[in-house]
Amino acid sequence: MLENAFIIPLIPAISFVVILFFGKRFIGAGRVHVVGITALGLVWVLSAVAAFQWTQRVEDPPPGAIVQLEAHVDEHGDQRADEHGDDHANDHAALSQDHSKDGHGGGHSSPLIRPVISTFSQWWSNGGVEFAVGTLVDGQTVLLLIVVASISLLVHIYSSEYVKGDRRYVHYYAFLSLFTAAMLFFVMAQNIIQLIVGWELVGVCSFVLIGHWWEEKPNTDAALKAFLTNRVGDIGLIVGMIVLWGTFRTFDIDAINTLISADPAAHHFALLVAACCLMAAVASKSGQFPLHTWLPDAMAGPTPVSALIHAATMVVAGVYMIARLYPVFYEGFSIGSSSINLMAFIGGFTALIGAALAFAQWDIKKVLAYSTVSQLGYMVMALGVGAWTAAIFHLFTHAFFKACLFLGAGSVSHAAHHTFDMRKMGGLKKDMPHTYRTFVISALALAGIFPFAGFWSKDEILLGSLVGQENSYPLMLIFGCAVALMTAAYMTRVIWYTFHGEFRGEGHPHESPKVMTVPLWILAGMAVVAGAFNLPSPVLEPFGLEGLAHRIQTYAEPSVYLSGLGLSHPDPSLAMALVGSALAISGILVTYLYYWRGMGPHGMTQRNRYAKNGYTFLENKYYLDHLYNDVVVETVKRPIANWANRFNQNVLDGAVNAAGETARDTGRWIYKWIDQGAIDGSVHAAARGADSSGEGLRAIQSGKVQNYGQLLFGSAAVLAIVFVIVV
Repeated sequence: MLENAFIIPLIPAISFVVILFFGKRFIGAGRVHVVGITALGLVWVLSAVAAFQWTQRVEDPPPGAIVQLEAHVDEHGDQRADEHGDDHANDHAALSQDHSKDGHGGGHSSPLIRPVISTFSQWWSNGGVEFAVGTLVDGQTVLLLIVVASISLLVHIYSSEYVKGDRRYVHYYAFLSLFTAAMLFFVMAQNIIQLIVGWELVGVCSFVLIGHWWEEKPNTDAALKAFLTNRVGDIGLIVGMIVLWGTFRTFDIDAINTLISADPAAHHFALLVAACCLMAAVASKSGQFPLHTWLPDAMAGPTPVSALIHAATMVVAGVYMIARLYPVFYEGFSIGSSSINLMAFIGGFTALIGAALAFAQWDIKKVLAYSTVSQLGYMVMALGVGAWTAAIFHLFTHAFFKACLFLGAGSVSHAAHHTFDMRKMGGLKKDMPHTYRTFVISALALAGIFPFAGFWSKDEILLGSLVGQENSYPLMLIFGCAVALMTAAYMTRVIWYTFHGEFRGEGHPHESPKVMTVPLWILAGMAVVAGAFNLPSPVLEPFGLEGLAHRIQTYAEPSVYLSGLGLSHPDPSLAMALVGSALAISGILVTYLYYWRGMGPHGMTQRNRYAKNGYTFLENKYYLDHLYNDVVVETVKRPIANWANRFNQNVLDGAVNAAGETARDTGRWIYKWIDQGAIDGSVHAAARGADSSGEGLRAIQSGKVQNYGQLLFGSAAVLAIVFVIVV
């Protein structure tokens, strides 16, 4: 399966074609979900097979799979490791253990296993450069395959009830399949050209699905905003990839990463430029400050789409790209030797402002959207401080509990007359027990409460900020701790307004059907156990299971590239875990006392103008939309619009008016001199001649036979004379 991984994105792509072109006619508009669910079921099975085969490859490497750090560069500039097979396994193990010293190994050695790269054909050739298409499969790839396949499959199942009877049911399921295919294609891209294609396909599908109900203007506005904001960042993507090509003369991702790992300092300035440009793409796609503004508005699409976008596909594409091209960013931003850099600061700052904005929202989906912005900032911050495994581990755990929260919000809306306003909810705990329990479990995981999944991944991020590589990242640690407190607080607020107190809405709420609640329980279960995939050794040692520690680090981390950079892993810290837990519990406790017990400074925004101004600042989302729409866009649009208006009035309309006036005057001249003077004059002259001739001939017609006889004989005489003379 590792060599034939192209089949995995191909299946949902075929599902898209079948549903869109044949679904309504041959399957039935109301049954096309069967095609999509079946396709995603196959994708999940094949992804699981690929994951199993990769773990086997790591545990028992085949000949040629182990890569030595001492590699050579071939004549084409592509880095290629010597294939020495199993004979070097012992040397490699010793080398890996050396990287585990000095408290940075976590008591764990990561094998340097070559990724499985398959090239199938060449797209085209230009200037002697051949553009290939293929797949790159390693631990990072199979991890994302499992995440995308799992979340998408559950979303497909959930949607069969949530969008049942929708006016574009066929269209919805077709593009849901294409969305999944695009993300899977992106995940296993073998070169940066494929990566760009997958990146753009994901953006196009998100545009279609966000604007699914395009008849309503806010939905089309949200889709356009998402599309255009991402195009801003895509300029950085294109420029960054051009810089990488110009530097390494190859599009091959494996070759680029290997070249950097072999000599990290060789192209520092070029990598810095490329990393800065690519960060613009990450900011737009993964909702980082200051291009995060599209992401909350994307809630205009159907809720299952929101779950898919925010949990496993579009918004994690930027994080995945950083992780896939991590040597570029690691060396470009000097992550190993600095205590602050652009990526770490943007990520930490985004995490902080996203968490703050979640407090000022009444729409439950927008609270979760800003939570996603915050958690994506967490992941980017982790990558910025050198905690690669912690970032990907958090991406893994976050996908499950955030998908559960979004689908839980959809379940609440489905039962509460399709509203997402928490002020019209309340008291749903007793009416929707399954939705309530799964929502609370996922909220605790998001808050980082022990022993839920979010606790383990959040703890690794905070620890990575504390230890860093050569230096710690104190500002990032402060950001991370503040966000841990705030996350627990705003999620407790959501639970209070949605499920506790008295019901404030209309009608009679009820629990959603099983086709919606079963996916919720599956995701909630993963929110509990997903942390076990990267437990530290001290947790498992009392049970004699230390061999099961650090599974994400062992199988998913591309150590074949990262070991050359000298990337290290901090040892587990009980103190840091206790600090993180204390912050999360404090956030829950303070919010509980404020809402449940009525304690604290209620009504501050009415009594204190500073509190009121601060809340207004949050309500208006830091006025970034005002800045973009009313300042930036208007500054550009107004002069362009004025110039276009003047051009229209003076040039286009002038040309049209002049042409019209010329045509009018020409018509008048033709009418006067040609039509009236020449043509009508000739006709009138002929008529007058005919009239005069007729009048002359009338004199001959006297009615007397003798006159006619005279004329006849006279004419005959004249004719006879003519014949005599001529003949």
